[in-house]
This record gives sequence, structure tokens and C-alpha cells, in this order.
Amino acid sequence: MAVKIRLKRFGKIRDPRYRVVVADSRTKRDGKAIEEIGLYHPTENPSRIEINSERAQYWLSVGAQPTEQVAVLLKLTGDLAAAKGEKAENTVKPVDAKPEFVVPEKGSVVLPEAITPKAEEAPAEEAAEEAASEEAASEEAAE
Repeated sequence: MAVKIRLKRFGKIRDPRYRVVVADSRTKRDGKAIEEIGLYHPTENPSRIEINSERAQYWLSVGAQPTEQVAVLLKLTGDLAAAKGEKAENTVKPVDAKPEFVVPEKGSVVLPEAITPKAEEAPAEEAAEEAASEEAASEEAAE
């Protein structure tokens, strides 16, 4: 049985997310896997690459063949060189943590600077005069 280390896709349309899995070469891309050893999220900036180095090196040592895409990821994490006995260096950029959400003091999530002020309305007397003049103009036009 030939064992491959490959990517298993999940996520939404146009938002690909992958799991790095060890699977039999005859199974489907998203089929049953022997073991999941990592994650790869290419759409994040920088790309999120998390691979369990110990398990990846074990599977490489027992003869599992990585696909081209996984080989690139393993080179970035340094696991491919470590499995060959060479000096390995992890060159993956760390993902910054999201800032913690701070609840506004007043209990409202709408910020005051985000609210657009309404246009000032004309006084009631001016509005009544404008309406009367419009009615007179429409009566003259009808005659």
C-alpha cells in the first residue's frame, strides 16, 4: 500500500482551507485519511501553516511520499530537510493574533462618529408657504 502525505480540502467556495493528511494513495482527495498532521489556510495573510513536525518526520521516515504542494509546505517548516538528516530551519511567518474585542462603555455597539447627522428640516411656517405656492402653481397649470 502506497502512503501519501497530501492536502484534504474543506471550507467554502472561494475560501479554500486544507488539512495536511496521511492517506492511502488510492483514496479520494477528501476521503478517509489515516492521520491528520496539520493545517494550511492559504487565504490568510500571511498564510497559516501548522504542521505537527514529529508526526510529519515519522511518516517521512517510514516511506510516505509527500505531494508537490505538501513538499513545499514541509520545506517551509523544515521537516523535509530534518527527515533527510540535514539541518532544518522553520521559515514560516507567524500569524498575528486578532486584537481582543472591547465592549463600548454605554452598552451600544454603534460608535457616535459613525452616525451621520440628519439634514435640518425647514420650519413649519416656511413648509406651509411652499406647499401653498406649489398648489397655486399646479392649479394655474391645470387651467
